[in-house]
Amino acid sequence: MMCGAPTASQPATAETQAIADQVKAQLEERENKKFATFKAVEFRSQVVAGRNYFIKVQVDDDEFVHLRVFQSLPHENKPLALSSYQTNKAKHDELAYF
Repeated sequence: MMCGAPTASQPATAETQAIADQVKAQLEERENKKFATFKAVEFRSQVVAGRNYFIKVQVDDDEFVHLRVFQSLPHENKPLALSSYQTNKAKHDELAYF
């Protein structure tokens, strides 16, 4: 993996779902709504001074959000942070850097 370059999109894993679940409350607070459905379907990652995860999450039948989650370096012992997000996404929308 090249430092700084995001990986290609790949299907979400159990680890990806766990990361999304850990920032779900942050998204719900920012959007002032609860998401009954919150299923990670695709992700990319990027090595920085830590790691950025770009995760496509299904929140309704035909509605998706894109999350950018920052995971700090292990020695910093910080929780995952929802750095940014994009709403009103569709299943076919490309998961790109934002």
